Amino acid sequence: MPALPTRRRARRRRAELEALAAQGARELGEHATAEEVVRWAAEVFPDTMAVACSMQDAVLPHLVSRQVPGVDVLFLDTGYHFSDTLVTRDIVAEDLPISLVNVLPELTVAEQDAQYGPRLYERDPAACCAMRKVAPLQRTLEGYEVWVTGVRREDAPTRTETPLVSFDAKNGLVKINPIAAWTFDEVVDYATENAVEVNALVTDGYPSIGCEPCTKRVAPGEDPRSGRWAGFAKTECGLHV
Repeated sequence: MPALPTRRRARRRRAELEALAAQGARELGEHATAEEVVRWAAEVFPDTMAVACSMQDAVLPHLVSRQVPGVDVLFLDTGYHFSDTLVTRDIVAEDLPISLVNVLPELTVAEQDAQYGPRLYERDPAACCAMRKVAPLQRTLEGYEVWVTGVRREDAPTRTETPLVSFDAKNGLVKINPIAAWTFDEVVDYATENAVEVNALVTDGYPSIGCEPCTKRVAPGEDPRSGRWAGFAKTECGLHV
């Protein structure tokens, strides 16, 4: 499995990327299908696209790789994942026409423990996420012009206004969210109809999956993301805000 992005070329200037994002938003509107959004990105950003995937399921890599075979799929390997998530990652890498990129933090878990103390996630989960997720992704995205995410509007109150296409000012590239308008049932239907791999934890009380120490089971009828950082006011890891 490659540890670094494999699909690199000279990245266009920030102003040009911002203009392309605005153009795409106008052309596609807010009612474009997921396939139409991916097709637009594939045409405008050939060989400079990355898919971010938490390995909760393989819906997004499957959707994108249909139009962009060999696309880089970024997996944030925090060192704290459930074993089921790592199994899902390995199956996705084997079954789909993608290039898996394991995105690693600068510090191993042991090195972080030595420098900041054990179980930083219990004392300062925001700092832990910043070091093990946000910073590694930012470094990796420097090699791309557009990144694709599986953010959906119904996921959380902080995501209800998620656009299909936008300019990600924090990371300096275009961001597309092709399934932003999908419901959870639509994700399940797509996975079923296309025999897409789904993390075993999803049917075991984990409708939203993050790092093992910071993810708890959710009771039926509860907010799907209520199991993330339970006991903290924190609701986002920082990747999308």
